[in-house]
Formats: sequence, structure tokens, C-alpha cells
Amino acid sequence: MGNSESKIISEIAQELNCGNDCYYNSKTNELITIPNFEEILDEDEFQETFGAELKKVKEKKTEFIKIEVLESFESFKIMERFISQISKKKLQTELENILERKKPFQNFKNRIDNSDFRQNWFDFKLNELGKIVAKELERGKHYTQQSTVVKNK
Repeated sequence: MGNSESKIISEIAQELNCGNDCYYNSKTNELITIPNFEEILDEDEFQETFGAELKKVKEKKTEFIKIEVLESFESFKIMERFISQISKKKLQTELENILERKKPFQNFKNRIDNSDFRQNWFDFKLNELGKIVAKELERGKHYTQQSTVVKNK
């Protein structure tokens, strides 16, 4: 993986972590980020703010690889993988119990934020998001190459 590819993977992973869907054009290296629709409270304001980006993505849909914010179950699996590699058994057990109760995301965040593993969590999560992004980009490049071949026939 080249340095520029590594950089774009990292940038997309950070955007996903912030709740933004990403649209990446691998030919031009253009990245468009738009907040995930599920988080939108005022649709008119959203359209006004992101209308140009939405239009561009819609018009050139086949040129962009869309990478969406993770579903809850995917984020949950990342938390489980993180917990399994924690060396401090007491914290590991606490976090496992948190995932079994109500509001696991909020309570996990609160507990991690008040631990010595806060930075480890951020690093782990971004690394996991990076792996997902790399797979999606590879899949997307394959798809966009196929659609280009079909168009040119």
C-alpha cells in the first residue's frame, strides 16, 4: 500500500469515526464527506449545506466509491475485539458486562474515557476502521473498473 493510499484510508476512517459517509473517486483522489442521513434533524438546512456535494455524487455516482458509517452491530463487534485484547482483566470484565446491559455504547465510552486505555481505544478503533475502508476501497475499485468496461463496450 502506497503512502497516498494509506493517507486516504486514514482520512476516510477518521471521517467515518465522526459520523460522515464518504464518497471517494479513486481516479481523481477526490473525497466528499457528508454527514450520515440518520443524524439529520433539519432536512432543508442539510440540503442547503450539502446540496452541491449531494448533486455531484448523484450525477457521477459510478465514479465514486461510497463508504458508509458503520452499522451499530459493526461498531459493537469492534468494541468486543478491543475488549478481548485488553491486558487488565478487571477492566476487561467491566467492559464485557457493560456490553450486556442497556446503553452499551454510551456506557462503554464513559468507562473508556475514564481509564488508562482511552488512547488505546481510539487507536484500535481507527485501525479497525482503516481495515474496513481498505476492503471497501478495493471492492469499490473492482466495481468501478467493471462498470467502466461495460460502458466502453
